[in-house]
Amino acid sequence: MMTAAELKNRTKKFAADIVRLVDDMPNSVKGRAIANQIIRSGTSVAANYRAACRARSRAEFVAKIGVVEEEADETAFWLELIIDVNIRTEKQIASLLAEACELVAIMAASRKSAVANRQSAIR
Repeated sequence: MMTAAELKNRTKKFAADIVRLVDDMPNSVKGRAIANQIIRSGTSVAANYRAACRARSRAEFVAKIGVVEEEADETAFWLELIIDVNIRTEKQIASLLAEACELVAIMAASRKSAVANRQSAIR
């Protein structure tokens, strides 16, 4: 089980890795278009996770962690597209894609747990 601080560091490292990937994207129409999208979603994972950690209620946490899950999933999409349109090979970004998928799973589990805890607290 990861602590919130460890997950903050992990999501920040993910954001930094995305920034480095974007720095190396080709200066073509497809490269710029995908770079603009993935820089937003990839860095948003870390920023929104930090916001979720500061949530004032369980309901706010559930909503914010849902945003983190969506942004991580969107980033996974852009990484898959980078492979599909031959900007990078799967081997070159496999670890980044795996991390995006792991973050989606972590955030989904966290959201489900928070919803279940909220419902049990109501009863």
